[in-house]
Amino acid sequence: MTSKPRAKAAAETVQQTAAQATQTVETLVKGAHEATQKGYEQALALTKENLTKANDQLFKGYDDMTKTGKENVDAFVQASTVFARAVEDMSKAVFAYTHASVDMSVSTGKALLTAKSLREVVDLQNEFARTSFDSLLAEATKLSELSVKAANQALEPIQARVNATVATFAKPIAA
Repeated sequence: MTSKPRAKAAAETVQQTAAQATQTVETLVKGAHEATQKGYEQALALTKENLTKANDQLFKGYDDMTKTGKENVDAFVQASTVFARAVEDMSKAVFAYTHASVDMSVSTGKALLTAKSLREVVDLQNEFARTSFDSLLAEATKLSELSVKAANQALEPIQARVNATVATFAKPIAA
């Protein structure tokens, strides 16, 4: 009978060992499940945070592009306005020159009709030609200066926008 109590004791030891092993496995499985769940939640939170940042950057980029486009259109409108005013000023100058030239032609014509000699006619004609040429050169110089001034003034807003746009788009490259 001594073998029965020993077998019984061995069976109890095996049962205790199995119970402890079962408990250890359950603890390990529970810990692994909790660690997996925690890792999943962290990965999910990180993904959500990164998506939010990317979305914010995308909309900021879109807003920047829209703002830049509007400012570019405004610069072209401003340049067109400056150019239109300059063309108007040049048109007024040409009209004034034409008016003065016609007046000078009329007065020279009247003087030619009242001339007493051929020498007086030649002198009046020479004076008219010299004055007309000098006046034409002066007017051409004036119109040239107005044109250069108009071009520079019209290009100022466009050049400012080009510089600003280059600076805006160069920032992400430099960062």
